[in-house]
Amino acid sequence: MLFQNVSIEAVAYELPPHRVTSADLEDQIAPTMERLGVPQGRIEELAGIRERRFWEPGAMPSEVATLAARAAIERAGVDYQQIGAMVSTSVSRDYIEPSTACLIHGNLGLSSACLNYDISNACLGFVTGIAHMAMMIERGEIEYALVVNGESAREVVEATIRRLQNPNCNLQTFRDNFATLTIGSSAVAMVLGRKDRSKTGHSVNGVVSLCDTTSNRLCLGQPDYMKTDASALLVAGVKLAAATWQKAQAELPNWSDAEIAQYAPHQVGSRHNAAVAQTLGMTPAKVYVNYTTLGNIGPAAVPVSLAQAVDAGRVHAGDQIGMLGIGSGINCSMMSVTW
Repeated sequence: MLFQNVSIEAVAYELPPHRVTSADLEDQIAPTMERLGVPQGRIEELAGIRERRFWEPGAMPSEVATLAARAAIERAGVDYQQIGAMVSTSVSRDYIEPSTACLIHGNLGLSSACLNYDISNACLGFVTGIAHMAMMIERGEIEYALVVNGESAREVVEATIRRLQNPNCNLQTFRDNFATLTIGSSAVAMVLGRKDRSKTGHSVNGVVSLCDTTSNRLCLGQPDYMKTDASALLVAGVKLAAATWQKAQAELPNWSDAEIAQYAPHQVGSRHNAAVAQTLGMTPAKVYVNYTTLGNIGPAAVPVSLAQAVDAGRVHAGDQIGMLGIGSGINCSMMSVTW
């Protein structure tokens, strides 16, 4: 899917105030780890994650997403009433219903004509949200769109800690729950607009996606529980990423490692990042890394990585950006952007 008239007008993110180290989490389950023969430092050793962040207790996804949305809209210099559609892409949700999007819409005071709904696609939600909004802009249905995300890891991580503290916890339960300890929190928002009226010239060129739903039960999540077959998910995800990369090379402009100046990926951890980069032939120095201090922040990872790479001076006008990720289900998307 290619776009001719879609631009990124602004990206803004918010990071939670509370830093929680991997050592802090392991200290809470030390008796279980000792009983099962799991050495201390396992989280950082296997995932490369030193810490992640948590919001204040009780902070709602819509609340933190609203903070990022306000910042993005102000940065874009767009009138709130000009936004024709907004989508919330969070895995974390305030309630089963209503949609998180309508809560954010109400917080922002957007127009009653502004469409609002949730898109759920695991860790690919934000990229999927960009694609949906881009199609509406491309068809001329709206002039501006807002994609938002608010992730909160505190509840599921704390519930997992309690589960692993149980004296009856066995090694299989520990393995099933281990990936949950890598999850972090954040909020991010992006304003999209028409390229022919853009103030930035940052173009969304297109996106390709593939799926492998035979692997749809390798990661299963609830608000207070997530079970992951991390090894199988890594193998299946990398295989799907390789196929998606080939599709991107065939369909997206300037999609090669030689032409891409910076990658803004979804980030699970060190093993995942290394396996994907090696398999796809990505230059590691071009991959913006933040999982070491943020953990796996789900759908927020791709846009936060982009925004932080820009803030760090690693992205320049005219650069080709590769936004890519793999989400439970499993799905893989790769999106081409010219900055």
